[in-house]
Amino acid sequence: MPEAEGQIAVEMPLLDRLRRGDATAYEDLVRSHGPRMLSVTRRLLRNDSDAHDALQEAFLSAFKAIGRFQGGSQLSTWLHKIALNAALQRLRTRKRLAEDSIEELLPSFLEDGHHARHPSEWMAPADVLLERREVRELVRAEIDRLPEDYRTVLLLRDIEALDTAEVAQLLGMTENLVKVRLHRARQALRALLEPHFQRGSC
Repeated sequence: MPEAEGQIAVEMPLLDRLRRGDATAYEDLVRSHGPRMLSVTRRLLRNDSDAHDALQEAFLSAFKAIGRFQGGSQLSTWLHKIALNAALQRLRTRKRLAEDSIEELLPSFLEDGHHARHPSEWMAPADVLLERREVRELVRAEIDRLPEDYRTVLLLRDIEALDTAEVAQLLGMTENLVKVRLHRARQALRALLEPHFQRGSC
């Protein structure tokens, strides 16, 4: 039995209890899935108060919709999407602050098409660097410096591991725009990280 199907089978007793309105089942759901969902809302909202509010909204939405959940996917996957939606809804409604442009972080080119400034060589491959906890924390901190529109797309694609179509649907934009923003966000993030990881910096 594939891993996902096995997990769905394990979750069925909890789902049955939730559909019957078993109060302890709701407590079990919050206890087992709440921490991971809170991590999702925190990543997107960067504010503990907003993150907890979004988490409460996500659970309310889940409790109301549990009768319509067919069990075609893992419960954790379904809850993850609800948490993302709750956080994104809160992003849309809170006051937007003026943000810095990322243009100066993007590659520039000469008239002949060559890089105006060649990207420096990093001291180790990115996947090796990301195995270090302090590096992961630094990457998260630099992601937080990106303007919200770019940061959100980058988080949804590269951290939350949604595909382009899912991100486009969640954000109400075309897949092409998602791809453009993701490409620019990755370039800007690399520029922010470059001083930390280029050869000779350590």
